Amino acid sequence: MTPRWEEFRRLHREGCFVMPNPWDVGGARALVQLGFRALATTSSGFAWSLGRADNHVRLEDALAHFYEIASAVEVPVNADFEGGFAIEPVHIVANVKRATETGIAGLSIEDSSGDAADPLFPFSLSVERIQAAREAIDGSGTEIVLTGRSEGFIVGRPDLDETLRRLKAYADAGADCLYAPGIKSVADICAVVEAVSPKPVNVLAYADFATVAELAELGVRRISIGGALARTAWTGFLEAATEIAEKGTFRALGRAVSGSVLNRKFS
Repeated sequence: MTPRWEEFRRLHREGCFVMPNPWDVGGARALVQLGFRALATTSSGFAWSLGRADNHVRLEDALAHFYEIASAVEVPVNADFEGGFAIEPVHIVANVKRATETGIAGLSIEDSSGDAADPLFPFSLSVERIQAAREAIDGSGTEIVLTGRSEGFIVGRPDLDETLRRLKAYADAGADCLYAPGIKSVADICAVVEAVSPKPVNVLAYADFATVAELAELGVRRISIGGALARTAWTGFLEAATEIAEKGTFRALGRAVSGSVLNRKFS
């Protein structure tokens, strides 16, 4: 059987594919039924399903979640590995090694520090963390796709020059795919694609700012959704529950997909 990371690498070589982000097995299977050729986990969607805020899931829970999703579908699964659940590179090596044993085809490492006053790890440390992840993957006997993420645009540091500097360094440090969540202008997307070419770029489609065809035309290879599908589901849930609590009416429930339709999906 061909390793799923091999298929995942093939998807990155040409064209553009959408990699939506389920947070449970049912969602993962439903997305595969719709024809998506790869999936990714979402740290926020998974955390919310546990009643926690994003970035407040334990390493053990994340690893179990990766295994559960990857085991439930036959398409490649990319793991949202947040910041590697560690700061120091030596611990990144150990944690990434464990992640490679869950059946995933790719994983990402981000450079956000969680410190509101200084939200990005220092440049040199960030590069060393990508190198550490590369070392762990190379030693795992797999060719899992490593994505280097620079988070400036979503943590209050929307500095394009610094983002480009970091992404280029992550590419040189061994990242196979580069990702700056939060960029959405044509100019910014083109700048990222050009800066790290020929390595592929992932763009986060968190709102209606572009179509798949438009992003493909800009040279984007991969599109992910992040927590947006989870937020969409929570929107419907909270609107319906709020209507019941505040008005005592059930109109929103009448707009829901039927149980028989859902049962047919999983029978």
